[in-house]
Amino acid sequence: MDTTSFLIQQLINAIFLGSIFSLIALGYTMVYGIIQLINFAHGEMFTAGSFAGLIVLMGLQKVGFVDSHFILSMVLVFGLGMAYVAVLGVSIEQVAYKPLRNASRLAAILSALGMSIFLSNGMMLSQGVSDRGFPPVFGWDGFRIMDAKISYGQVFIIILAFALMYSLWIFVTSTKLGKAMRATAQNKPMARMLGINVDKTIRVTFMIGPGLGAAAGIMVGLYYGSVRFDMGFIYMIKAFAAAILGGIGSIPGAMLGGMIIGFVEVAWSAFLPSEWKDVTTFVVMILVLYLKPSGLLGQSATEDKV
Repeated sequence: MDTTSFLIQQLINAIFLGSIFSLIALGYTMVYGIIQLINFAHGEMFTAGSFAGLIVLMGLQKVGFVDSHFILSMVLVFGLGMAYVAVLGVSIEQVAYKPLRNASRLAAILSALGMSIFLSNGMMLSQGVSDRGFPPVFGWDGFRIMDAKISYGQVFIIILAFALMYSLWIFVTSTKLGKAMRATAQNKPMARMLGINVDKTIRVTFMIGPGLGAAAGIMVGLYYGSVRFDMGFIYMIKAFAAAILGGIGSIPGAMLGGMIIGFVEVAWSAFLPSEWKDVTTFVVMILVLYLKPSGLLGQSATEDKV
């Protein structure tokens, strides 16, 4: 493979990985923008989404629906998986976070950590400790740009990820409920005075953020071919770093931060020893925060928050 083809291959890989990090980071930044809480259970909801998608996909494949109706099957896999995690997210907010809204920040953090452990152990007991394989619905077929190979799975996931991110941006900036979310993020007491149902807005946020994380979990399962009960931890850490890098509370910042983390990780793996690639995420985050503590788009966070 010549240099140009190699660079094209790494560019596609970086966009693919960055889009997944961006989707997960959006869940972090949306919740933080609304209630100023880091949802440490977000990684487990990412994993729960992948398992939900796996269960739906295996059921559809068992009756032969995937082969005859592939597009509809993907709609059901992603739709039902995201819906399940959206309900899970709202339930967690009602049980673990809502009662502590007026409590100390430490109490809310401990509650989030406890919920993370609870969900992780629940998935371990229900799904087992071993990797569970995803049916190979895409395979390794694809097309080439020069000598760089792009699989159909990568194309599907990249298009879907960008479609979800664009849809979220349109929702937040153009709909009545999206504007209510932005107003609640900026000033909850004033939002209440203006007649905004703050509790409803928070519930919607806990539906959308985890739902996007679930979509990312299904994408990971479809592409890498397996899922595991504890796989959300490393993705959670990197997506959290991406949210901070872009400016926590900023939707464009989460997207940008996820892409940067994806590009840096792929570039490091391509040109330097890959065993150190996980360290680069935090090196980049530290360097950026040292130079710009509010994150890359932190200056506009109050305007662009959820």
